[in-house]
This record gives sequence, structure tokens and C-alpha cells, in this order.
Amino acid sequence: MVTQLPLASPDNIIYPSSDGQPMADNTKQFELIVLIKKNCDLLFANNPDVFVAGDLLWYPVKDNNVIRRAPDVMVVFGRPKGDRGAYIQSQENNIPPQVVFEILSPSNTHREMIAKYKFYERYGVEEYYLYDPNTPELTGWLRANDELREIEQMAGWVSPRLGIRFELPNNELQIFRPDGQPFLNFVELDQLKEQERQRAEQERQRAEKAEAELAALRTLLQEKGINPEQL
Repeated sequence: MVTQLPLASPDNIIYPSSDGQPMADNTKQFELIVLIKKNCDLLFANNPDVFVAGDLLWYPVKDNNVIRRAPDVMVVFGRPKGDRGAYIQSQENNIPPQVVFEILSPSNTHREMIAKYKFYERYGVEEYYLYDPNTPELTGWLRANDELREIEQMAGWVSPRLGIRFELPNNELQIFRPDGQPFLNFVELDQLKEQERQRAEQERQRAEKAEAELAALRTLLQEKGINPEQL
């Protein structure tokens, strides 16, 4: 006798939070993923309705835990920040990620990348950016009607959704914020913070010195019987 297992109902569907695949295959890929994810976090830090995630499984179809992808980075406008085990679109007002990034690794196959492109096109991504750090080559697609159409020139391209600009000086990807400042990694951000701290300290010392000199001048004038407030 064969025992048939009951089919999962919509009420007890489990959406796994891991697909068993590593986030990155090498340090270069990992650093680029973190760079983009964290700088997008900073870019929208004051907007509570922009959700940014890295390597998070996205389930686009209601009551289906088989159809899924985990973009290296995804940005969702119209959804609140917060921790999630997965991005289950049916539980997110049915809003798909509008922007996704993929960083290629040597293990990615041509067939796999075609499948990702078709997935993002089918399930509503508006902007898709793919970077191969080993080539290096940056490719982008922008949604027009129901298709993701390739962007002809990526050097100097400005993302309609994010407002960031892509450049490829010396065949290295650089991304700039809307204010023209470059995306920085943790070390660069820490160095910048330290430079700002030192500048603030120098300004404080200059202000204290100027105040001390002014106080000394007042004292000197008073000793000579001159009221500095009447000058």
C-alpha cells in the first residue's frame, strides 16, 4: 500500500530562506555585492519605504515556494525596511523588486544568466544590472512595456529609480550617488569619517584660540582703562 502525502495548502506553505548556494564565490564578487548593498542602504537611509536586501530569496508567485531567485542585491520601493527571511511578494502588497544587481562569478553559466534575465523580465523588474568583474563588462536592461531592453551605453548611465551614475574608468566599475559622491567601501567610509573628525577638531581648536586671543585683548584694554564694549 502506498501512502500519499497531503499536498501543502496555502496556509502551511514553507518558504525556505536559503537555497544552499553561497552568496559569493570569491572576494572580488563579495566586496562588490557588499559595496552596492550598503551604499544603497545609505542612499535611502532616511526613506522608511525603501527596502534593500542582498542575497535574499524572492518568491514572486503566491502560494508557490518553487519559483524563486536570490538577486545579489535588490531594491524595493514602496515596502518598509526591516528583517525578512525571504521576500514573499504576495505578503508585500504584491510589489516586486524594481531594481536588481547581479555580480558574475566564474561559476555562473551562460544558461544560468539567461534564466535569471528571463525571470527578472517575467516578474516585473524595472532595472537589471549585470557586472562581470573579470571582463570587466557592465550590462544593463530597462523595462519598456513588458520587456527588459538592453541599455546601449552604460558608461555615464543614470538609473531612473536610484539616481546613481555608472562609470567604467580604467575598466573598473565606479558608481556615483546623485550628489556626485562615489560609492565607498567600509574602509574608505571610516577614513572619510576620521578626516571629518580631524577637521572638526581643528576647527574647534581654532575657535578656542580665537576666543582666548579675544579675551586677552579685552583684558589688556581694560587694564588701560578702555571699555572694549564701547569701541
